Amino acid sequence: MIEIPEGFARSTITREGDAGRSWVASLPQLVDELLQRWNCSPTAPVTHGQVGIVVPVLRGDGAPAVLKVSFPHPGNAHEPDAFAAWGGRGAVLLHERDDARFALLLEQAGPGTLADLDDIDEAVAIAGQLARRLAVQAPPGLPRLSNQAEEWEERLRKDAERLPHPLPRHVVHAALATVRELGHDQPDMLVHGDLHYGNVLRSEREPWLAIDPKGYVGDPAYDAITLLRSRFEDLLAADDVKAALLRRLVIFADAAEVDGERVRRWAQARAVTAAHWGREHGDAVWLIQATDHVAELLT
Repeated sequence: MIEIPEGFARSTITREGDAGRSWVASLPQLVDELLQRWNCSPTAPVTHGQVGIVVPVLRGDGAPAVLKVSFPHPGNAHEPDAFAAWGGRGAVLLHERDDARFALLLEQAGPGTLADLDDIDEAVAIAGQLARRLAVQAPPGLPRLSNQAEEWEERLRKDAERLPHPLPRHVVHAALATVRELGHDQPDMLVHGDLHYGNVLRSEREPWLAIDPKGYVGDPAYDAITLLRSRFEDLLAADDVKAALLRRLVIFADAAEVDGERVRRWAQARAVTAAHWGREHGDAVWLIQATDHVAELLT
């Protein structure tokens, strides 16, 4: 049976409590059953992300693949639906799925991610081009971002009042205006939902392939903020932070073929939301301050 990485087990139990402890304990047997069912053999040690493990395998026909098993949570439920809709176009192929167990057998990609590129403008452009390819007509049944708009607006208001060291009022008001004006009426397009540099892998079949989608339905401009927050150190080291920030958003918008103003507004609103979330959940002080700074510069 496989060996569960100690750090992953510890963080899962800390985050999920008894449910996480029970799930971690069941993983070796669960993975063994899936390997037998899908006729796969492990080829390397288990790796992991924040919410799931990944087992490199060989399929029965000798092709490399990965078995991914995630902690059962609504936020992970629509990953296979997104992969199925894309059919390998801009994302790894889905070979098998077990929705009840939150398990997927996926095409193997990598090694190497967009995070490895030294040229940040090139990385942003590649991510934007990929976002354009992934923005297909969404299949029915996926969660709509527009259905969350009312909750976003209420949460923005409450968080601005109750959390310590609040953002300037005009910054929060700009985020509220975006949610009111853009949040309720969004296109029926499939949105990755977490398109950061580490979720874009090098590949032989295509130069770059996306992994770990959330599978939302909404505005393709929604995804730009993840590219800013995953390379904050580079951004904050720029001589002119605002110019560098706006340049990245323009590059993304042009490559994704989406309206640049919508990209800026979504990034600003999501930066405010991320700053509030960081205050509530104990993000590092530097990360909260950096997110605050981005939110203010984009206002």
